[in-house]
Amino acid sequence: MAFIKINKENFFHNLSQFVHKTATKNSIGIVLKDNAYGHGLKLMAQLSQEFGLTQAVVRSYAEAQVIKPYFKHILVLGDHAIVDKQCSFTLNALEDIDTAQKGSTVELKVDTGMHRNGIAFDELKIALQRLKEKGLILKGVMTHNRSADELSSELFWQSKKFEEVKKIVKNTGYTHIRFHSFNSASALRLPCENEDFIRLGIGAYGYSELPSIYKTLALKPVLSLWANRVATRTLQKGQRVGYGGTYRAEKEMRVSTYDLGYGDGWMRSNRLKAFTTAENLTILGRVSMDYVSLESHQEQVCIFDNALDAGKQLNTISYELMTQLHPDIKRTIL
Repeated sequence: MAFIKINKENFFHNLSQFVHKTATKNSIGIVLKDNAYGHGLKLMAQLSQEFGLTQAVVRSYAEAQVIKPYFKHILVLGDHAIVDKQCSFTLNALEDIDTAQKGSTVELKVDTGMHRNGIAFDELKIALQRLKEKGLILKGVMTHNRSADELSSELFWQSKKFEEVKKIVKNTGYTHIRFHSFNSASALRLPCENEDFIRLGIGAYGYSELPSIYKTLALKPVLSLWANRVATRTLQKGQRVGYGGTYRAEKEMRVSTYDLGYGDGWMRSNRLKAFTTAENLTILGRVSMDYVSLESHQEQVCIFDNALDAGKQLNTISYELMTQLHPDIKRTIL
């Protein structure tokens, strides 16, 4: 089966870049949702602990259960709030207050312009009152910036709106809670001293989707995808490869199959333009469920070592390319 290499040195390098911006490890929460962006949930939790991070962010309570041994506190973004001393739960709507278990620790999400999750700005005072009535412990108030990685001024007006949110919350009597809105792109663009907590996701794994006009940190990709040779054959000129015979050999050539396919989470489409691997090998014909074909007889080949570049070839983003890699693919630390 295909395998993934995790570059520990690059991961620690990326984390150090953000620690330098924030001046402390304690304000960083490593985002490990969706199998740590495809890198491996437990593996990246272990490395984060080794680096010295004490907080994490996940999507579900099931993910939180896996990584509890490695962190002091975990923020759960998308599950019902229950009493758990190690976890806080995001309230994405007023209804979440009603379903939250009394005594649970929560963080209230406010919609400042994303219009996806979070209570409306004009519901804020109502939400704060209902939190008290329900007996919930408010640990934080948060929002999410919709265009931090784009060349626009939207990040600034959303930040201004969040400042209004902070004033209302503080005036209601909540003075010892944390406020946070920064993801990786926000932290790259703006000073971090006013943020109590940084939700560090894609930047930790080596990527920035910011336009080149912005000066960003020197981030290094952490994940590389590899495949093993299964079989090799000599094709004669005119012979075709794979389902539908979409690739026709223009000369005699040595072609091998490798153990990676769309069943592993690799993208099937190879129609508009053939994908070229990190070693400048072209995938021949269609990607099948378990195999790709390459003009090579190497025992192992690197499919990609930079998800941003690979994503551009496949007309997608680094996030999608990495998160869809199957959890069963073996991941090892370099």
